[in-house]
This record gives sequence, C-alpha cells and structure tokens, in this order.
Amino acid sequence: MNVNYAVDAEAFINVCLALDGVKIFLHQDAKLASKLKATGVHLTSTQFEKIPHAKKLGLEVIISTHTHEEVLLAQKLGADAVTYSPIFASPDKGEPKGVEDLKALLQKCKIKVFALGGIVESWHVEAVEEAGVYGFASIRYFAN
Repeated sequence: MNVNYAVDAEAFINVCLALDGVKIFLHQDAKLASKLKATGVHLTSTQFEKIPHAKKLGLEVIISTHTHEEVLLAQKLGADAVTYSPIFASPDKGEPKGVEDLKALLQKCKIKVFALGGIVESWHVEAVEEAGVYGFASIRYFAN
C-alpha cells in the first residue's frame, strides 16, 4: 500500500465528513477506516477473513466478489454488500458473467449486490437494474 495512504485517506475522509448523508468507505484497511471514522471498508476478493474483524470495529463492509460461492461466503461472514464482476466485457477483467448469471445469483442470495464491470452504455445500466441489483459501479460509464 502507498506510504502516504493514511495521509491521503485522512484528507479524503475529512472532505467527505463535511458532506451530509455521505457514506465513506476506505479501501482495504479496516483499522484505519475505524480510526478515521469512515462508514466502512471496501475489501478485495482476497480479504474474506477480514470481514468479521471489520464488523467488530463497527464498520459496514463491502467486498469484491467474482463467483456465486464468494458472494454466499461474504453473506455468511456478515458483509453488508458485495460487488460482483465482471458483468460485461471489461479490459483485463476475465470472462464476463452476463446478466443471466447475475439474475441467477440474485435468486440465491440476500446480500446487497452492486454490479460491476463493463457497464459503459445506458442499456447496460438498464439491464442490471432490471436484473434486480442494489446498484452498480462504473468508471467508464461516468467518464464518457
């Protein structure tokens, strides 16, 4: 992790704390997120063992997932939400899951699911909304 990560995180959180109604999630570091009074932590798909610790710190937890099994494990361990990806083709992100796989996942889990990956067109947003996701995340959709 970047040596200045804690400094940058503190500056980011201080800006966000001045905004009403904004949830603040820090990436990967639950201890720092708790210390800086973030709402929660976003964990990578290699950090499942950190979910219980983050919850004990009183943080909301979102974790990146790429399989149905990972989503169900996140749910079992107490995560509040997951990102599930890639739904559509996205550079260097592996084989897209597709909307039908997303629908099948949503039938078997109760956790909030954010669709992620390759969401660049309005029809992508409509497709994941119709599937029933809690939300979606994208960089390229908003950058275009």
